Amino acid sequence: MLTAFARAFKTPDLRKKLLFTLGIIVIYRIGTHIPIPGVDYRAVQVCIDQASTNQGLFGLVNMFSGGALLQITIFALGIMPYITASIILQLLTVVIPRLEALKKEGQSGTAKITQYTRYLTVALAILQGTGLVATARSGSLFPNCQVAGQIVPDRSIFTTVVMVITMTAGTATVMWLGELITDRGIGNGMSILMFISIAATFPSALWAIKQQGDLAGGWIEFGTVVAVGLVMIGLVVFVEQAQRRIPVQYAKRMIGRRSYGGTSTYIPLKVNQAGIIPVIFASSLLYIPALIAQFSGGNADWKVWVEKNLAQTDAPMHIVLYFFLIIFFAFFYVAISFNPEEVADNMKKYGGFIPGIRAGRPTAEYLSYVLNRITWPGSLYLGLIALVPTMALAGFGANQNFPFGGTSILIIVGVGLETVKQIESQLQQRNYEGFLR
Repeated sequence: MLTAFARAFKTPDLRKKLLFTLGIIVIYRIGTHIPIPGVDYRAVQVCIDQASTNQGLFGLVNMFSGGALLQITIFALGIMPYITASIILQLLTVVIPRLEALKKEGQSGTAKITQYTRYLTVALAILQGTGLVATARSGSLFPNCQVAGQIVPDRSIFTTVVMVITMTAGTATVMWLGELITDRGIGNGMSILMFISIAATFPSALWAIKQQGDLAGGWIEFGTVVAVGLVMIGLVVFVEQAQRRIPVQYAKRMIGRRSYGGTSTYIPLKVNQAGIIPVIFASSLLYIPALIAQFSGGNADWKVWVEKNLAQTDAPMHIVLYFFLIIFFAFFYVAISFNPEEVADNMKKYGGFIPGIRAGRPTAEYLSYVLNRITWPGSLYLGLIALVPTMALAGFGANQNFPFGGTSILIIVGVGLETVKQIESQLQQRNYEGFLR
């Protein structure tokens, strides 16, 4: 593997892409530490130091921003608005015929959908930036901090508008940096920035576990968490690479004096066909009632019930709902992202068939049957992986800094595998051995 890395940097064009990607990553990490105007940075640091946990309701967004959200920096929103916009456009493609037609147009249609995603990202950044400023002004961002109300000392409209514009511009810059990596670097830019954001929180989270541990100065807890993390990484790699290959045979066709077809290939159906999307959907849906309860005044019965059963991640009601929502969204997302009828029609159009299955409708029914069977273990796997942080809370005494959480480990492994595959293909094009021999 080290030899493969050395060869990657010895190849001029590949070295240029790798260094360009590293340069963009450095710029991105610098931006996550520059506070926006109108924020008392000292008060923010006091609240972060006093907080027993830096997760809470904003944990998902804070993770995707690499810890920049709670520090209220120019990249505080990170790539979360872009992720949300991409998911919304992907869902609307199934519902709106115009977007579905654009998707089928090829590269030109994809470029228009990408442009719509950018516009929606800016709109969501304005909305989320306004919500973050309002939360910081009210002191709800750090509910247990005494100086939380002093984070935004100037409450004027001008200062609020400047803060929102700064965070929106930061989101647009992050989106631009991600597209630069995609065009001139290695891998998918947004995925790389997401990977870096999550990986940046690992050292501080692991060190916090060591400091809060009681056995042998915290080293036993530290070693246990690292060992569990390595086992989880191995399990996630195994399942993410697992796939059911449906054999496809193409019949020979004589056109003039030449014969075409006669080849055999396969349709790879992954066990985790939905990826990380069901976990994000389930987390976002469960955060909505908790956020509403947090911003509503008084002590109404419904607010007390929500704070007790949904806002607490270790509450039995929250665990059960989270698990079943992940399973539901796994089937839902697979249903809208993979169309067996469309695949069967394309196979029939080009003379392809599955051995033992008639072309057309029987093929679509067979693909649906296989897809449903492999989605069950995939959805259960997602649910169990996502519940690892909750189990860690019970095992490590309410320490919410457990780094190897479900969402983070899935993204880290998925992006890492995809990036290694791209570097591998670049090396193999130059007759070099890759990482996997």
